[in-house]
Amino acid sequence: MSFFISDALAQGAPADGASPLGLLFPLALIVVFYFLLIRPQAKRAKEHKKMVEALAKGDEVVTQGGILGKITEVDEGFANVEIASGVEVRIQKTAVAAVMPKGTYRQAEKKAAK
Repeated sequence: MSFFISDALAQGAPADGASPLGLLFPLALIVVFYFLLIRPQAKRAKEHKKMVEALAKGDEVVTQGGILGKITEVDEGFANVEIASGVEVRIQKTAVAAVMPKGTYRQAEKKAAK
């Protein structure tokens, strides 16, 4: 069995133990990850949830798939979005990526008609 697992050989370990700096490094690393990764992601998720809850009829939105449309009806978890004249799709409200300024949908519709 020693062919697959090499024998552990004792190394001369320092007698004083681990240094205090070595013990603080993992804690400092966790704090850095919190401020650089976890906190901003939680903040964006909170802002997105607030935006989704505020969706109303007449809002012009872009979905996560990149579809621009105007909300015609809003339910608890879904919304009907008009993406062209007479064409409506039903999407989950969480699929809305951004609310666009008023008039964006109309301008895009005029460009598509040309």
